[in-house]
Amino acid sequence: MPASDVPIEPISAYLPAEDIRTEPAKLPEVSEVDVVRHYTRLSTLNYHPDRSMYPLGSCTIKHNPKVNEDMAALFGFSRLHPMQQDETCQGSLQLLYELSKDLAEIAGLDGVTLQPAAGAHGELTGLMVMRAYHESRGHPRRTVIIPDSAHGTNPASVSLVGYETVQIPTNVKGLVDTKLLAEVINEETAAFMLTNPNTLGLFESEIRTIAEIVHDSGALLYMDGANMNAILGLTRPGDMGFDVVHFNLHKTFSTPHGGGGPGAGPVAVRENLVDFLPTPMPVRDGDVYRFEYDRPNSIGRIRSFGSSFGMMVRAYAYIRANGPDGLRQVSENAILNANYIMRRLENYYPRTVLVHGSQEETPIPTEVPCQHEFVASATRFRKHGIRMLDIAKRLLDYGFYAPTIYFPLIVPEAAMIEPTETESLESIDRFIDAMIAIAEEAENDPDLVRNAPHSTPVSRLDEARAAHPKTLNLKYDAMAK
Repeated sequence: MPASDVPIEPISAYLPAEDIRTEPAKLPEVSEVDVVRHYTRLSTLNYHPDRSMYPLGSCTIKHNPKVNEDMAALFGFSRLHPMQQDETCQGSLQLLYELSKDLAEIAGLDGVTLQPAAGAHGELTGLMVMRAYHESRGHPRRTVIIPDSAHGTNPASVSLVGYETVQIPTNVKGLVDTKLLAEVINEETAAFMLTNPNTLGLFESEIRTIAEIVHDSGALLYMDGANMNAILGLTRPGDMGFDVVHFNLHKTFSTPHGGGGPGAGPVAVRENLVDFLPTPMPVRDGDVYRFEYDRPNSIGRIRSFGSSFGMMVRAYAYIRANGPDGLRQVSENAILNANYIMRRLENYYPRTVLVHGSQEETPIPTEVPCQHEFVASATRFRKHGIRMLDIAKRLLDYGFYAPTIYFPLIVPEAAMIEPTETESLESIDRFIDAMIAIAEEAENDPDLVRNAPHSTPVSRLDEARAAHPKTLNLKYDAMAK
């Protein structure tokens, strides 16, 4: 390497002599090939979407097309600086502007912010926009209604914005009880937050009635967009009556998921709420694109810079590659795959729900189809001392990542299963065969299931301690043997 042309002061100019090493640190020295082999071996010890199916449920994890990664890695995108002047990054601003328009069309709404850094951050942003709207009308209101099947982030976001949560129970069909909604909603209700399809994987068939009840009270209707994967090209939140919806780009538009970020949770709103969206907003003046900051009614910036830009590139590439017909096929395939699994497993893992706070399970009618996911119950195995946790652990031995378990809370011994649209019939059949085999093991050899997994690098961990950072020892000890 050439010598640096920047004058470098000796380290002694910055640190006292007692803090300066006199001998090199005893760090391991290994070749490149050893490092590559080490991390390749480690990658095979874990599950990832390129290795096997992730039937995860509420947090959709599907294949991310590699072309999306290529687009995000283009030099003009990957080397973009967030503080560049607008005139130096017109292509990137055009992408943000066009993505906003695409998402607005998909949502059937009028304006979009790309700023939120995750789905829960999108919820918070949407609620802040709705509160600003109510405050502009002289009455901020006091409460937000949510169903008992709601994602856990919903009531958390409600509290952060300063509202109180009012929870209503699910009816015997696993849907919103519209009569109860009409009873509890009043002039102090700011919004009703709803996921559609809901977390049981069921489409809220009375959504038009729900929207009328909410709007007649002067409240707003918010859609948690976690399950947009089921409605692309089939219907739009705005057409159902929703005023605000957030997108999870990683769930619906195949951007990377997990690992602590980066995330993206854009929010779309109806026309009467557009003025309250965060700044800056990408806009177009003729053939010129720019960020607009002068928005007097805006709730202001809700994160640093404009967005998680790399996620926007990936989502834009996915939407443009599929087009309207392709996006519709995404949802149709996701629904077909989920219903296929549900029908083949319903005699082993039936769909049930706890209604109105009861501890007695009510079967969901078998003729009711699911959408892109469904929630199965394992209560039939309790007599053998088997819980859904045991079944999820045993599934690891069969080469599949476990689905979301024990959510929603209104389904006892729950497993939320979502194959997504990217899985082949062969991989889905392998998953079904594994679930049936485990059901038979639970009946005939319960100890085998209770003590699973047996083939993973580590067996059962103390999950409570493992989740606590103070119990992890990440220190490298050169003298350790």
